[in-house]
Amino acid sequence: MKVSWFLPTGGDDERLGGASHGVGIAGDGRDAVVDTGHRNASLEYLTAVAQTVDRLGFHAVLTPTGGHCEDAWLVTAALIGATENLKFLVAFRPGAVAPVLSAQMVSTFQRLSGGRALLNVVVGGDDVEQRSYGDTLSKDDRYRRAREFLEIARAVGDGKPVSVDSEFYTVDRPSGAGFGGHLPVPLPDVYLGGSSPAAIEVAAAQAEVFLTWGEPPAQVAEKIAAAKDAAGGKGRTIRGGIRLHVITRDTAAQAWTVAENLIAGLDDELIARRQQALRSLGSEGQRRMLDLHGGDRNNLEVAPNLWAGFGLVRGGAGTALVGSHEEVADRIREYRDAGIEEFIFSGYPHLEEAEHFGRGVLPLLQ
Repeated sequence: MKVSWFLPTGGDDERLGGASHGVGIAGDGRDAVVDTGHRNASLEYLTAVAQTVDRLGFHAVLTPTGGHCEDAWLVTAALIGATENLKFLVAFRPGAVAPVLSAQMVSTFQRLSGGRALLNVVVGGDDVEQRSYGDTLSKDDRYRRAREFLEIARAVGDGKPVSVDSEFYTVDRPSGAGFGGHLPVPLPDVYLGGSSPAAIEVAAAQAEVFLTWGEPPAQVAEKIAAAKDAAGGKGRTIRGGIRLHVITRDTAAQAWTVAENLIAGLDDELIARRQQALRSLGSEGQRRMLDLHGGDRNNLEVAPNLWAGFGLVRGGAGTALVGSHEEVADRIREYRDAGIEEFIFSGYPHLEEAEHFGRGVLPLLQ
C-alpha cells in the first residue's frame, strides 16, 4: 500500500467556498465574499507542505494541472532540492505538450531528482477549459490521442525508433536518439483516471495505475475490477488508485466538528450555483461524484465515514474520509480490499491535515 499527499499549487484554504475550489469553473466574483482563510501557493508555503510530507514518510505528492493552479513541472522542479525521498506525481495534459518533448522533460527531471518523477496523465473533463488551452478535440478523441501520446513517449524513453504520421502526431525519430548528450530515460509509472469506458481502455493499455475518485467501496471495487480485467485482456497488470480528502482527529467527534466547520460558510445559493456549473462539464466521473449527494447538505455521509461535503462546491474529488484515526484506517483497509493499492489524500489546510494524518493514521497502516 502506497500513501501519497496532494500539493495545493492553486492555493490552500482553511474552509470551503472560494473560487479556487471550483476546479475547471470560472469564478464569477460573487464567490469571493466567502472567507476561506486563503493561503497563496507561494514557493515558501509549497516547500513547507512538501517537506512536511517528506518527513512524515508519504510516498509522493500529486500536483494538479489546469488554469486554476501553477504549472506542475516548474513547481516540482523547484522542490527537488528541498526534499529528500519524496516522489512527485506530476499532472500534465497530452494536448498541451508534444510526446517527444515530454519524454525529454521526464528524462531531465529523473536525472536531476534521482528518479523521483511519476506521471499523472489528465485527458481533461471540461471542454470549455480544454478550448481555452487551444484543444478542440472531443473527450473520446482526447483519450485516443492520450493513448498514442503514451505509445510515442514510451518508445522515445526506451530509445526505440519512432515513425508516426497520424491524425494526432507526426514523428520521425531514429533509435537511441538522446537529449543533451544523455540517453533518454524510460517513463516512470503512469497514473490515469476516469470513469468512462474510454478511460478504462487507455489505462488498461498504457497506465500502471488506474485512478478513481472516492466513491463508496462497492462502487470502487466494480470500477477497479473492470480496469484490471481490461488490462489482463491485454496481457498487462494495473494497480488500483484512489483520490480522497481526509479529516482525521483523535476522536470521531472532533473530526466531524472540523467537517461541519469547513462548510459552515456556504449558503444554498452558492451551492446551487456550483452544482449547476459542475453538472455542465459533461464529465462522467464528475456526474458520479455529484450523484452521491445531489447537492443536499443534509445528505452528505454517503457511506460509513465517507463524507461528500467537499463536492458541494469543489470540482474533481468531492469526498473525504472523516473520523478518528482508527476509523479512517479501517476505511482505508476496506478500500484496499476493494482493489486499491495506492491512495492520494488531501485535506484543508493541507499542511496541518498532513500532520494529523501522518502522525495518527500512517502508523496504524504500517
